[in-house]
Amino acid sequence: MTTLLLVHGGLWEEGMDAGRFWHQPGIVAGLQRRGFTVLAPSRRHQAPDWATEATHLAAALPGPPVTVLAGSNGCSAGARLALGFPSGITRLLLAWPATASDPTVDTRTHSDLARLGASPTVINALLAGQTLRGLTDGELATLKMPVGVLPSVPANPFHQRHTADALLRLLPWAEELPGCPEPPSPGFPPHLESFLDTVAAFAAK
Repeated sequence: MTTLLLVHGGLWEEGMDAGRFWHQPGIVAGLQRRGFTVLAPSRRHQAPDWATEATHLAAALPGPPVTVLAGSNGCSAGARLALGFPSGITRLLLAWPATASDPTVDTRTHSDLARLGASPTVINALLAGQTLRGLTDGELATLKMPVGVLPSVPANPFHQRHTADALLRLLPWAEELPGCPEPPSPGFPPHLESFLDTVAAFAAK
């Protein structure tokens, strides 16, 4: 039986946890109905950097290797986890990857993080990166496991199409999967079943 480790989105905001991102939209229950063992821990709240997030998530890794499904800003934590603990992860699905290095988006995110109490050092650590926050493209290119990229459809300022395209160029063996809106956005519910089918097919390969 395949085990899935789900890494939710969000970046420091209150109330964004595994429950809101994965449980409430029906994703955990839907994957369990499809026969998967599902682990959906909450990321460390207001972590100072992405390496700290990966170390926190590593504690949830079971003995057998798992497929990691990471969403939105959780793609940074999931990718950092895959780089740090490659023997524990067989497949990596980067869903709705959050756009990095966009001046308009970063300005707004910088303001939000400062309002939530993040220091300038922490803000710089969280926003630094290239295609994904917290990672250089050179680091991403060293990933060895099968990777799926699921874009946000329709795209939006925080989940831009060019981010998915850049990941597919960096990882030429990666598979583009059918996109949909990200949870917990209002546009996601009609896409739940097709999203679950996509994840199940990727994880079962």
